[in-house]
Amino acid sequence: MDFSEENIAALFGHEAAEDEDIERLKGYYFKGNVYGQIANDLPIRILVGHKGIGKSALFHIAMAEEAQRGKLSLLIKPDDIAGIGENETDFLKLIREWKSGISEIISKKALVSFGLLHDGWRGKLNEYGGKFIDYLQTTFRADSYANLQQSKKLVVDDFLKSGKIYVYLDDLDRGWQGNTKDIRKLSALLNAVRDIASESKGVSFRISLRSDVYYLVRTSDESTDKIEGSVIWYSWTNHEILALLVKRVEQFFGNSRTTEELIKLTQPTLAQSLDRVMEPVFSGHGNWSKIPTYRMLMSLVRKRPRDLVKLCTLAARNARTTNDGVISTKNFNSIFEEYSQGRLQDTVNEYRSELPDIERLLLGMKPSREEKKAKLGYVYTTESLLSKITNIQQSGIFKFHGGKVADKKDLAAFLYKINFITARKENGDFIERRYFEESRYLSHKFVDFGFDWEVHPAYRWALQPDNMHDIFNTLKASAD
Repeated sequence: MDFSEENIAALFGHEAAEDEDIERLKGYYFKGNVYGQIANDLPIRILVGHKGIGKSALFHIAMAEEAQRGKLSLLIKPDDIAGIGENETDFLKLIREWKSGISEIISKKALVSFGLLHDGWRGKLNEYGGKFIDYLQTTFRADSYANLQQSKKLVVDDFLKSGKIYVYLDDLDRGWQGNTKDIRKLSALLNAVRDIASESKGVSFRISLRSDVYYLVRTSDESTDKIEGSVIWYSWTNHEILALLVKRVEQFFGNSRTTEELIKLTQPTLAQSLDRVMEPVFSGHGNWSKIPTYRMLMSLVRKRPRDLVKLCTLAARNARTTNDGVISTKNFNSIFEEYSQGRLQDTVNEYRSELPDIERLLLGMKPSREEKKAKLGYVYTTESLLSKITNIQQSGIFKFHGGKVADKKDLAAFLYKINFITARKENGDFIERRYFEESRYLSHKFVDFGFDWEVHPAYRWALQPDNMHDIFNTLKASAD
């Protein structure tokens, strides 16, 4: 196997799937159960999940399929809505500004997409009281489409008949700081979308949010309970993650396998498709001695497709430098620290806006000398986790953005929310791990639900790069 950069990208996919060529993305995209819950005609769908879990990729596939069916769909990005309601302090007026702003953005994007933007369009929209579907249908009927491509004519014709428009709002949490202003802004946006969907029956909104962002807005603004029924939590099982990898590898070798076909196979059967690119057995140490390679992979990804792409890509690049035809244990061992440091830095970058001193907190979770001697660290009861955090606090208090002092339970909840720690329960030789988006209220006031806590395996090499053997000896692989 030649692990050139081109082949690696073709094997494992682009790190950011939404940046992939759309035809190639459609070829290897893994449609799980969540897809059908989002890609439908319901007025509001809010897709909630961690960064790197595939929200943008899902949106791009859904938009591409709608375009193929001749449907009118638009993508709204953060730059499009910058400045809306920036100085408004009255919440009701803020919602009104968002309603007006979103209606204008939808109208403008629709007109631009067909080359029909004209002077005075905003005034015409106002004459319709902001009812952009009525305005657009009237405008499209009044114009000549002689110069439109056939595909665009089909979209216009469908819109004139159905009055349906699909609006995607993606990456809205870019620059999120978790302060009162951010929460009010996002709350107003969600309220505005709900009002627009109620008043304009033909519009279907699709909104993506990071899980921690939605959780903070949901628990800070009681008005958001009205849209809770529209929220779809995006999560992956290990089985789906493995099937996703197999689908990409199979496509590379010219085999077309459907999502439905792959998901029915057992994990050992799925893993056989990977033998052409990586050794089937991982020859690690301790609890990781001669375990299936796929089980090692599932233990180190945080149930995010992007983690899997990164881990396999780094190992494949190392295999290229050693002229190996398949990715081996030594290739994985060589990149664990780099992979782990990357996930730690990603987490710091993603959540520093919420907790400015996050790096001190995360690095403080490194096992102490006493913990190493006792072969402890990484795994905690609720009591020992809070004690560990208390020790970290001795080097200085932690404050969330805006100045709110974080106590030890706040910090423990924060670590769970960002998936730095996971809930865990022993299951024989393996571990059952529970993530924030799967049990997002599990850590509420740290009531004893029968789970302990552990630092996710993805971070351990970054916290303890000096002793790989200790990590293997204390780390159990994930269960199926």
